[in-house]
Amino acid sequence: MHRQIVPRILQLVIVLAAVAGLLCAAPVPAKHHKRKHTQGLAAASGASTSATKKSISTRVRRGRAASRHNPWAAPTYADSTAGDLVDGEDLSVRRAAVEALGPYNGTVVAVDANTGRILTLVNQKLALSGGFQPCSTVKIAVALAALSEGVIDRVTPVHLYGRMRMDLTEALARSNNYYFANLGIKLGYERWAYYARLFGMGEKAGLNIPGEEPGYFAPAAPSSGMGMMTSFGDGIRQTPLELAALVAAVSNGGTLYYLQYPQNAKEIEQFVPRVKRHLDIARFIPQVKPGMAGAVEFGTARRAGYDAEAPVCGKTGTCTGGTAHLGWFGAFNDFGQNRIVTVVLLTGARGVSGPTASQIAGAFYRKLAQEGYLGHKPVFSPAVLIPR
Repeated sequence: MHRQIVPRILQLVIVLAAVAGLLCAAPVPAKHHKRKHTQGLAAASGASTSATKKSISTRVRRGRAASRHNPWAAPTYADSTAGDLVDGEDLSVRRAAVEALGPYNGTVVAVDANTGRILTLVNQKLALSGGFQPCSTVKIAVALAALSEGVIDRVTPVHLYGRMRMDLTEALARSNNYYFANLGIKLGYERWAYYARLFGMGEKAGLNIPGEEPGYFAPAAPSSGMGMMTSFGDGIRQTPLELAALVAAVSNGGTLYYLQYPQNAKEIEQFVPRVKRHLDIARFIPQVKPGMAGAVEFGTARRAGYDAEAPVCGKTGTCTGGTAHLGWFGAFNDFGQNRIVTVVLLTGARGVSGPTASQIAGAFYRKLAQEGYLGHKPVFSPAVLIPR
């Protein structure tokens, strides 16, 4: 198991802050998402060519082996499309994703929220790797777990420090660490782990996707404590596909699909959605969505570009360790008839952050909207009507 290396002072600050929230004790100083991440980062890959599934798997394995010696070797900028195999992708979606990503070293995953079909994987090597610290994107799952257990509702004011209190909407929008550290301590490891695994953490999100590796969920609370686990994602490695599957369930009302990645025209024609499990979260989604919408309107994802007529809901995540950074954004469009989930993960150094990832996702959605892609219902093969 890779250990997250965290300055001891920061660990104590988060733990004490969470305890303060429970006991209404004295305030502790605030800290930012300053985290050192030790998981392997795959180098950028990807350009268009026709190949078999075995070819994808081989390329992914070779890329991981080359990158594991230095987990922070990935540069901020790279050709993230070099080596990708795209015969089964929706090329309209891919063009929009590649254009939005630009020169950044990262991956863009786009998924049909109502079927689980992966429409594009930009930088397949990175997208299919064994996961990265989720940073603050873990807060989506923590919020759903706390709501499910009755620990909070959307308007419950949670004590942070001093006289400071915050409700769920603002805490999600502004990605408040104290708030979610408190929830972690109130939930405890066993209850949190039950929901985390239910939501797909630590398991493959895809169905027979060559080269996909699962993420990781620690079998016990990390040494840094529950507060760090539920605010920063300590003890967790999340894959872009795992986050995409969970965000799709939030978008579609609670269905956790197996993600499927067709490799050619025949597989597209024969595509049939596959349900992994139904999550009992429908009644909690209206309590989570305002915070995810608020992230774009006034919170950490403002760079996505708020549009009241075309709202996007999402959650950022930023981890830093010295000069190395991770930037996450998981989102879905809350308008139009064609609902697409997008996960952007950036690796590198200066310029990489959750807000940067949200800017890329915002450009992606605007491009699809301009092309009319989001305004019509997707056309399915007759195969989807066959009972399975």
